[in-house]
Amino acid sequence: MFPGVNPKQMQSMMRQMGIQQSEIAAVEVIIKTADKEIVIKNPEVIRVKMGGQETFQIGGQITERALEAEISLEDIKTVMEQAGVNENEAKTALQKTKGDLAEAILMLKE
Repeated sequence: MFPGVNPKQMQSMMRQMGIQQSEIAAVEVIIKTADKEIVIKNPEVIRVKMGGQETFQIGGQITERALEAEISLEDIKTVMEQAGVNENEAKTALQKTKGDLAEAILMLKE
């Protein structure tokens, strides 16, 4: 962490300040947001406890992938009926609108 500082001395100083840290043997870390997942493979995960708070430090090989909205058969049928389109058109519209039925119907009616 700091050049020239003995790791054991550093851990001792951290304990004196009330900071505890431990390594977590993780295989993969996934952080989900509203529209994507951040995937960290072969992560190095450190849990740090300080002042009643827990934080995690994560490093590794980072990739991102977009989330596709889950579209039910019922939603597809609703869009088909309301917009007067076939199944493929309804499914495509729902995918474009991330599963928003009203927006998909309006888009198809235009």
